[in-house]
Amino acid sequence: MRYAHPGQPGAVVSFKSAYGNFIDGRFVEPLSGEFFMNTSPVDGSNIAQFPRSDARDIDFTLDAAHRAAPAWGKTSVQQRSRLLLQVADRIEQHLEYLAVAESWDNGKPIRETLNADLPLAVDHFRYFAGCLRAQEGSTAEIDETTVAYHFHEPLGVVGQIIPWNFPLLMAAWKLAPALAAGNCVVLKPAEQTPLSITLLLELIGDLFPAGVLNVVQGFGKEAGEALATSKRIAKLAFTGSTPVGRHILACAAENIIPCTVELGGKSPNIYFADVMDGEEEFIEKAVEGLVLGFFNQGEVCTCPSRALIHESIYEPFMARVMEKVAQIRRGDPLDTDTMIGAQASRQQFDKILSYIQIAREEGGQILTGGERAAIAPALDNGFYIQPTLIKGRNDMRSFQEEIFGPVIGVTTFKDEAEALAIANETPVWSRRRGVDAGYQPRLSHGSRH
Repeated sequence: MRYAHPGQPGAVVSFKSAYGNFIDGRFVEPLSGEFFMNTSPVDGSNIAQFPRSDARDIDFTLDAAHRAAPAWGKTSVQQRSRLLLQVADRIEQHLEYLAVAESWDNGKPIRETLNADLPLAVDHFRYFAGCLRAQEGSTAEIDETTVAYHFHEPLGVVGQIIPWNFPLLMAAWKLAPALAAGNCVVLKPAEQTPLSITLLLELIGDLFPAGVLNVVQGFGKEAGEALATSKRIAKLAFTGSTPVGRHILACAAENIIPCTVELGGKSPNIYFADVMDGEEEFIEKAVEGLVLGFFNQGEVCTCPSRALIHESIYEPFMARVMEKVAQIRRGDPLDTDTMIGAQASRQQFDKILSYIQIAREEGGQILTGGERAAIAPALDNGFYIQPTLIKGRNDMRSFQEEIFGPVIGVTTFKDEAEALAIANETPVWSRRRGVDAGYQPRLSHGSRH
């Protein structure tokens, strides 16, 4: 099934020419009157104009949030839980609408937004609605005359900055627990993907008291910087690149407030020789584990963007991998058969291609891909890149630096010691429990399977 593009007959979503910030329970224009144009990575067409907010908009929003904070912080657990459940219900009721908007805004396949991102967002709001009802305080007896009471209270007004790779899901991950705890929120989305969160606010904005949930659009160096450095927030949460994360942590430290960050990664998978000794189902799973690096166009901080393969199985294992990569269906992101869509922005598209060129210059061998992908004439202005496998060395920039695209670096190792030296930030694939038990404790970073 292919969903109609916005503006075409039968489209499930249409857009206004411009949108505002959602502040104090309503949409308002930026105080400067300046907007920026957002474009779709699917075909390069203009979507709509969004506010280019600055420090004045952030302060204006914080005024609204602080006015709302005392009353919102005193609302009952039951009331906040009901509101979160209502948010989940409205997302579910408009699932296709939001999924198409998300794919058009971000470029990811509609199969991901329909079957993963939006259902997970729904589940997240329901999860915290349930957690909130189940949470209890406690008491502790200090001595015969002294008792300590432990209870939960909101921080007040919190700032949140989310990335462009999972716009609505990242918003849910941050908004649900903060609102459940009785905090007022000022959230800044990525400037690359301002659309879907705005459409969500049109659906749920009326549920919350004015000033409780606020979203300010704009660029990181303008609106994001103003929010991160503000002395009027009680906590800061950020998901994005490691360099920006360092700056975010420094801002929080300067103001002595708690801060949570989720940053980049360069995780490899390690494939030991005994992988090919397994039954067919196991080998297939191992191959899928490598190809998983192309999930969401490689725009995932935890994706396995390096593959370390024992030299004795390199040829047969990579033959299976190449077969699996060839089966990846590329196409229109609004087609439910499409498995890999468009990169989220022109900036990211150019960055990925530049890293592929750097890999060539460093002596890397392009095993497959390595070029802009031609999907269809109507999508020629979109940002599509072929799934790319590069054989090379671990000291190459394409192996060491986060590319955040459909690019996986492949190299070989001779023994466990060499693999450990190369990786030390990796999931481990083996059929032997002894390897798993003895090897993993020596890995200081990364996921483990």
